[in-house]
Amino acid sequence: MVSAGDFRNGITIEFEGNVYQIIEFQHVKPGKGAAFVRTKLKNIINGGVVEKTFRPTEKCPQARIDRKDMQYLYSDGDLYNFMDTETYDQIALNADAVGDALKFVKENEMVKMCSYNGNVFAIEPPLFVELQITETEPGFKGDTATGATKPAIVETGAKVMVPLFVDNGEVIKIDTRTGEYLSRV
Repeated sequence: MVSAGDFRNGITIEFEGNVYQIIEFQHVKPGKGAAFVRTKLKNIINGGVVEKTFRPTEKCPQARIDRKDMQYLYSDGDLYNFMDTETYDQIALNADAVGDALKFVKENEMVKMCSYNGNVFAIEPPLFVELQITETEPGFKGDTATGATKPAIVETGAKVMVPLFVDNGEVIKIDTRTGEYLSRV
């Protein structure tokens, strides 16, 4: 059990039959009346965000989220197959459970599976990936005075905005959280 006075960003709690992650919290001490804790909570199953206020003495059970490294093997139609590299157990998840998480992940790369009570609710790709550009338009010198970008398609099929000097066949580094180009490799 964790009391509302001990809330911190990133803590997961069970509240009203759902599992929430604390995105934001603020201890408020009004001039008149009792203090309270104002929070923004994200439902980890469906992604919805709600705002709730708690008395500092209220207690909520802390939810245990399991994160396990697994290898992304391949996709077969709308099923995505993963393998535990320690036990060699394989699981398949449908496209709804995966979402956009594998947009920048190649086959045989490692991802983190987030689960609660054995049910996988999210996949976390690596923070940075290196992918080869398969298709982009040629950039011309003197097109602009500032950092202009052009669309490019990487080997996983995802679309990324890259600087004009990047060409087909080059390997680039991408931040998977934002989908932004970072550098050439």
